[in-house]
Amino acid sequence: MATDKAQEPGGKGLFTKANLKAFLLVNLGVLLLTVGVYFFKLPNNFTTGGVSGLAILLSSVIPFLSTATLMGIINVLLLVLGYLFLGKEFGFWTTYCSLMYSLETWVLERVYPMDAPFTNQPLLELCFAMMLPAVGSALMFNYNASSGGTDIVAMILKKYTSISDIGKALFVSDSVIALAACFFFGIETGMFSLLGLFLKAFVVDSVIESINLCKFFSIVTSKPDEICDFIIKDLHHSSTVVDGQGAFSHQDRKVVLTAVRRGEAVRLRQKCKEIDPHSFMFITNTSEIIGKGFRSD
Repeated sequence: MATDKAQEPGGKGLFTKANLKAFLLVNLGVLLLTVGVYFFKLPNNFTTGGVSGLAILLSSVIPFLSTATLMGIINVLLLVLGYLFLGKEFGFWTTYCSLMYSLETWVLERVYPMDAPFTNQPLLELCFAMMLPAVGSALMFNYNASSGGTDIVAMILKKYTSISDIGKALFVSDSVIALAACFFFGIETGMFSLLGLFLKAFVVDSVIESINLCKFFSIVTSKPDEICDFIIKDLHHSSTVVDGQGAFSHQDRKVVLTAVRRGEAVRLRQKCKEIDPHSFMFITNTSEIIGKGFRSD
């Protein structure tokens, strides 16, 4: 038999602490993306796919337009296509982030022109060119936002074509853009671009998992009520209690199931040992928890 003990959420509104946090983190994500692309990716001609990669290639054949200007033009064109083909499905955050990304790049181009890379170490520059945009993209993705670009193309293809795996199709297109750097900027730059493309995908996933990392507890105890009271009243999370039985002792026990954030895990572990020194705990890492107190989708 299972029972559920849940903490009711507080009131919801537009100007809430959660919404303010989301707004700040999304803007931080756009800023990190812009800094990584403008200061490290563009000066080195790292064409790791996406709008920035395409703009770098185009700037070599359209020299009278800067890379930042081309990025802005492409982003605006894609936004227009997004509204024409997707309508209401086109999100506010995608529009906002895409425009802010283009605006910030345009401002940096005029405030701090970049004529050459910061250093003569391309591998070091590649690390920053991938890490900063990857962390920025992860922050945006975590709140269902994106900087637009090829994401808009993916949304249109998903709606109007029978392509089953959009992600693979976009990865192939990004790989083609990265390979094109070999012909435009030399083999070395092309190889760095391909390496950066693989690194970015890995880092984005790792950062998203790290941001959402929580601890899942399975607590075998003879004092479930006291532990659940602490979880609900002090940690403001829910818990589920199920019946269990020891395989060796055949004694009946309760198993408390709950998920908490990393900072709360130490408190819960210490409290469980304080309440029931003989409790037995399974603690595992998880980054995909959907429900009250965690992600809503």
